[in-house]
Amino acid sequence: MYTFEDLKQIMKTLRAEDGCPWDRAQDHETLKKHLVEECAEVLEAIDSGDTENLCEELGDVLMQVLFNIHMEEEAGRFTTDDVTDHVVRKLIF
Repeated sequence: MYTFEDLKQIMKTLRAEDGCPWDRAQDHETLKKHLVEECAEVLEAIDSGDTENLCEELGDVLMQVLFNIHMEEEAGRFTTDDVTDHVVRKLIF
């Protein structure tokens, strides 16, 4: 079974200098429509009660979130751990 760390490494590979040209060309603006589409697909899976599809679609949303985080990591603005810290602090508060 693959892990979250595997997903992070794949994103790093795709965005690397010798990675995927499409992934390298993306920015927050170009990814907005994909995030919206993936969230809509999560809602459809919930509405249909299809838990197998829900698992898949939540993975797609997770990938979109990680894609955006990774771009910020590349720019040196924040990391996955920073995002995790914010949400944990919010939940504790």
